[in-house]
Amino acid sequence: MYGSRGRGNLITMNSELEDLTLEEVFNKFIAEKKAINLAEETIETYESVFNNFKQVYSSEKLCSGITHNTINEFINYFQERNAKIKAVSINTQLRHLRAILYYAMNMGYLQNFSIKMMNYQKEEKDIYSEAEQRRLTAAPNKKCNFAEFRNWAMVCYFLGTGNRLNTVRNLKIGDIDFDNDEIVLKKVKNNKSYRIPLSPLLKEILQEYLKHRKGQLDDYLFPNQYGGPMTRNTITTAIYRYNHSRGVMKTSTHLFRHTYATNYINNGGNVLKLQKLLGHSSMAMVKEYVSLSSKDLAKDYDKLNPLESLRENVLGRKAIKMN
Repeated sequence: MYGSRGRGNLITMNSELEDLTLEEVFNKFIAEKKAINLAEETIETYESVFNNFKQVYSSEKLCSGITHNTINEFINYFQERNAKIKAVSINTQLRHLRAILYYAMNMGYLQNFSIKMMNYQKEEKDIYSEAEQRRLTAAPNKKCNFAEFRNWAMVCYFLGTGNRLNTVRNLKIGDIDFDNDEIVLKKVKNNKSYRIPLSPLLKEILQEYLKHRKGQLDDYLFPNQYGGPMTRNTITTAIYRYNHSRGVMKTSTHLFRHTYATNYINNGGNVLKLQKLLGHSSMAMVKEYVSLSSKDLAKDYDKLNPLESLRENVLGRKAIKMN
């Protein structure tokens, strides 16, 4: 799975390595990421991956001692903890660990070697079905408590924007520009604030929600019980309970993003516009979000198939007689 290869300005096998512990190298790595204002969410992910890596390689050991075998042990660590874990989940860990270790290689703390992702067969991404979307967005009972009303509005927001969880939890009331029908997204992955359209229905939902939520422009749109921002775990748990209460067993918040992207394309949306709406700099990442099933592919297929435009030419001919 792994093999040595050259990586630009990386040191050679004969270079003398600087003796720093893994902990020291990681601290330098994080300091650099914070200096370029990397998103807090990404910083937290690096820290989480580092904590997992410490389970197989002590942070007090020299960084220079990490080898291919250490990476294999890291993979085995996840597989032993959960026999059903998918390669794509392990690759998420590997991708972030690779960024840390490649930094160490570039800085001369670790010998040069390649860290490759695990091979796996991509599965068709699941999304919330139309029936599930209808159950989740059905207006709540008038006698519901605020938490349920907030969760309903939040689910509608997820489905109506495709925003990431961290973006949604940091939204302020003032970020919803009702006058210009726009939403200002400030807490995004690349820290580059941008605006997206506010659809008419989502506008009505949020206006109705804010009649009960009230608050000032600088208050959080979807607050916890104390008025502060909801944590990632709080939102995940809230959505889990809300979805189950509506008879929907899928509970992933990120699944709303896949659903939004797929619905947008199915409804005739432009993939370039979708890239801007999702806030991605790479078109490859956009493709990862779009899940088109066989039924989606069959929609309007007869109208779009090039051969169908030649129908009169093909069937207008006299029957072919074989010799």
